[in-house]
Amino acid sequence: MNYKDEFLKLKKEKNAVLLAHYYQVSEIQDIADYVGDSLGLAQKAIDIESDIIVFAGVHFMAETAKILNPGKTVVLPDLNAGCSLADSCPPNEFRTFKEKHHDHIVVSYVNCTAAIKAMSDVICTSSNAVKIVESFPRDEKIIFAPDKNLGAYINKVTGRNMVLWDGTCEVHDILETEAIIDLKVENPDAKLIAHPECKPQVLEIADFIGSTTAMLNFTVKDDANKYIVATETGILHQMKKESPEKEFIIVPTDETCSCNDCPYMKMNTMQKLYLCLKNEKPDIIMDKDLMDRARKPIERMLDISRKVGLIK
Repeated sequence: MNYKDEFLKLKKEKNAVLLAHYYQVSEIQDIADYVGDSLGLAQKAIDIESDIIVFAGVHFMAETAKILNPGKTVVLPDLNAGCSLADSCPPNEFRTFKEKHHDHIVVSYVNCTAAIKAMSDVICTSSNAVKIVESFPRDEKIIFAPDKNLGAYINKVTGRNMVLWDGTCEVHDILETEAIIDLKVENPDAKLIAHPECKPQVLEIADFIGSTTAMLNFTVKDDANKYIVATETGILHQMKKESPEKEFIIVPTDETCSCNDCPYMKMNTMQKLYLCLKNEKPDIIMDKDLMDRARKPIERMLDISRKVGLIK
């Protein structure tokens, strides 16, 4: 069976839309109605008129789409496509942590479960995190969760002293400075671009730090011809499409592997994509009260992003 053709046929018949994250395999990115990072996907989810949303990403992303579209069917190719960062912040433990800092507001990175979102005052993405934090008075006490590397980067950029939850993304936190320095020595004409979820030591030597979309845009507009990329491998597909004349080197995770794949993102396949739309399963089912509480900080993020000109 040609799963791509059958999926596209079904998508038209069922009035469905396919949203895909940059970290999906290239064949899924190429047939998506929209490919983007977390902020772009959240924004796109608001405007959807289709009856079914097929979300090629991980669980928390599909949850966000459902929260913003409670009346629509949202399907995820594989329910086991989770997130190491989201898993690093169990709701019960975070609730206790929050109670210890009861006079703090909570800014949570979108890479968290709906339960964490519901305990937050505002959500952020790597695209808007600095602007979200700067929208609050400088003396505002803030808890930032769940990514400590992103939180430390924001603290450095803004001069804040946010209390950081001790969580990380295994895809970005595994990248070691020594391997990157070796690549820079081997490729002196290359610029290092890094996602702010990387360790502080990696960010210290980066030529550019930004969200997935920001890194993509940088490589399009910048005049260099070679880049060392410190993030998940999937973004290379879009980078090569946008700048076919340029060279991109992904930072390896170890001495034997030249890839840095998120095992959860790569669980989605064309076959699973077809089957989930055909069966309209697995679909995201959530408690209404949880969705209502989680929606408020997401909407607040989008409102702030519009006010500062990050989105229209």
